[in-house]
Amino acid sequence: MHAITDTVRGADVTTRANVYFNGQCVSHTLTLADGKRLSVGVILPSTLTFNTGAPEVMEGVAGTCEVLLPGATAWQRFGPGERFAVPGNASFQIRVSGEPYHYICHFG
Repeated sequence: MHAITDTVRGADVTTRANVYFNGQCVSHTLTLADGKRLSVGVILPSTLTFNTGAPEVMEGVAGTCEVLLPGATAWQRFGPGERFAVPGNASFQIRVSGEPYHYICHFG
């Protein structure tokens, strides 16, 4: 388990939200001083399928989710302070029930 990221310092924030799946997932894009991008968001209770362009690392901030990663046959559970990686040009399913899942998505 990793420490939970509470604050992202030194970032430019895109104020217009990224709204996916009819509002079931909402995030904001941040660009760090070194040019790296990440998004900070929340997924409401639902089961969603995401497609990646670049590799992603999802970091849980609050709530829990279950994830079916590319090539996997079993769902894995992740909570606050836990991370999972998804390769680029892939798709994965994420399932949230109960409390919303708050996350930071690191790209690249």
